Amino acid sequence: MAKLIPAAERVIRARELIQQARDFPIPPELGKNDLSYIAKIKDLLRQARDLVKFIPQTAGVSKEMKEDVKKIYEEIEQANRDILYSA
Repeated sequence: MAKLIPAAERVIRARELIQQARDFPIPPELGKNDLSYIAKIKDLLRQARDLVKFIPQTAGVSKEMKEDVKKIYEEIEQANRDILYSA
């Protein structure tokens, strides 16, 4: 059976995954057009999203935690734009 991870820990791990995506090195050959690079970035951001996806529907979660989840979704979208679509 999978181990339950507290919501606060999920938020921390999601932010770490977003930072990993930002820090992932751009391949020198094809740059941001490298399909494996794009796949790795999208996978890291998907993992971050999946970690916090169900927190707002969980009973007993504070309003602050739900706000943190909204901020994480915004951070994920911003990271996606910054990493893959900026020059």
